[in-house]
Amino acid sequence: MICIKIISGNNDRICKFDFQTDAIETLRIMRADQSNRHFHFIGICGTAMGAVAAAMKDRGYTVTGSDQNVYPPMSDFLADKGIEITSGNSPDNIPEGVNLVVIGNAMSRGDVELEEVLDRKIAYTSLPELLKDEFLKGKRNIVATGTHGKTTTSSMVAHILKFNGHDPSHMIGGIPLDLGQGGKFTDSDFFVLEGDEYDTAFFDKRSKFIHYLPEVVIVNNIEFDHADIFEDIDDIKLSFKRMLNIVPRNGVVFVNGDDSDAVDVTFGCPAPVIRVGVNDQCENRLQDMAFSSGSSSFTLNGFEYEVPMDGEFNVRNAAMAVSASLFVGLGESEIAEALANFSGVARRQEFRGEESGIKIIDDFGHHPTAIGSTIDAIRQRYEGSRIWALFEPRSNTSRRNLMQDQLESALSKADGIFISEVPDPEKVPSGELLNVDAVIEGLKTKGKIAFQGSDSDDIVEKLIPLTEPNDVIIVLSNGGFGGIHSKLLQGLR
Repeated sequence: MICIKIISGNNDRICKFDFQTDAIETLRIMRADQSNRHFHFIGICGTAMGAVAAAMKDRGYTVTGSDQNVYPPMSDFLADKGIEITSGNSPDNIPEGVNLVVIGNAMSRGDVELEEVLDRKIAYTSLPELLKDEFLKGKRNIVATGTHGKTTTSSMVAHILKFNGHDPSHMIGGIPLDLGQGGKFTDSDFFVLEGDEYDTAFFDKRSKFIHYLPEVVIVNNIEFDHADIFEDIDDIKLSFKRMLNIVPRNGVVFVNGDDSDAVDVTFGCPAPVIRVGVNDQCENRLQDMAFSSGSSSFTLNGFEYEVPMDGEFNVRNAAMAVSASLFVGLGESEIAEALANFSGVARRQEFRGEESGIKIIDDFGHHPTAIGSTIDAIRQRYEGSRIWALFEPRSNTSRRNLMQDQLESALSKADGIFISEVPDPEKVPSGELLNVDAVIEGLKTKGKIAFQGSDSDDIVEKLIPLTEPNDVIIVLSNGGFGGIHSKLLQGLR
């Protein structure tokens, strides 16, 4: 029993408080009240939105959602969780009595559901802010960032932790094959996140990673990307500097020591900074890189590791994952065993099938640097094969002519190239549209077989007669590319 003196105005009184009994009852009431809270997700079928919605449902909240694109597998996943989804786009999709609306970053002013939320003065938030408030506080958050490699690196870290018995929460913008899904929420102290520099929401133009309360930050590299929201490379670097400014002093930043722009954003960072790379200024020294078909090895500070992936860029991703894992307390041998058993990430050099001796590989690559690195890695894996690269310029940067010369140079690493027409060209500012014809002509002058295709069907029709056994076809797109993978396999069959 505790006695507390309460002073209120001119009156004070002594209250008796049975701490154990009353505290338990207070927590019970709070939990009951929380379970009655109703969250509605606009754009619920996105990978991250769906994962967080399901986690909120598991916590006992009432969760509903709406989306213009409701289809499996996400619709089935949410249905299994008992989450009601409304298809289409209508003001009527916003339920009565909802406590908080989570707005996806694809929504902008003029969307009828968003306008309904504003008109009715309903409380709203972004997905990154919801993650921060509901899941990330008090956790050891490991955030992988950079223009390239953040999906693979975060997947490696999460796999290493899980392999060694820690079962971390994770939120990754892809599907790690060892983990089975892009998002999972556990009771572990560890939370691994892919730190996207894209903006948060229509009302919050800061990068998503600003909200992730990082203890450990990985900066793989920094290049110009997301031309729809960033003016130039300096604009992107400013966003990274703001994120690094919130890393605690007992945290750490691992930065690519061979990337001058990445190193530059760490100057003035209050947290310790450790450079990872091949030059002799790096505290974590990457050496002895060796490559064979389907596997790569390296040493980091003298200890040898192997990863069943191709390409120097994946060795660099692995070195970052090793560095982060060592910092949070795992041993070198534990990490090495886990890394050797890493299965990769869907849509990152993913083998999709083989017909008539011709292999189909799927890759998410859409930035010139990623495209060039992927073609190099595939050539390493399939030495002696003729490489075809099929590219869909679908991202906000690749649809523009800002890196047209770099794109031509990257694609020229393949033996034959097909480029689709630019999707939604009307959305590209005047004078900035990628000139596909010019890229094709430039490739032809380099002695390459190069064509433009109007769509996936046109490309398949033109390509199949040109193929031979032992060829490898790489499909490069951050979208579905009109189902071209299955059309190729069917056509070859």
